[in-house]
Amino acid sequence: MGMTGSETNNEVTGINVTPLIDVLLVLLIIFMVIVPVTSHGLSSSIPQPAKAGVPEKASTVVVQVVAAPNGEIRYLINQVPFAKAEIERQLAETFAGRQQKVMFVKADASVQYASVAEVIDMGHRASVDTIGLLTPGVERHR
Repeated sequence: MGMTGSETNNEVTGINVTPLIDVLLVLLIIFMVIVPVTSHGLSSSIPQPAKAGVPEKASTVVVQVVAAPNGEIRYLINQVPFAKAEIERQLAETFAGRQQKVMFVKADASVQYASVAEVIDMGHRASVDTIGLLTPGVERHR
């Protein structure tokens, strides 16, 4: 029996895509599990206006790093000058009884970042939870 053109084999000559769709769905599920849903970034906060009845000095702590004309660096906590060695102790005393331990650092543009980083480290050692940087743009909106 020879094959003739009139006989059909009932074979499908196309590609069976059902296994490929299964693989695609499995990969989709894997990538959905691997990729985190929330993005992780740096959180930031800006000083909020003082609440009624609470003096502003008690609500916001701002540490300023100011460059003097002679190149010497001065440190001020809420406009009160302190020696560099006293900053950590003063911050620890200030935040000892507070629930919200938020501090802001403001520095002159001419001050090197290393001096600002030292103040941030002092704040961390004094158990300050959140440390923000005050920039000229933030101060304009304040």
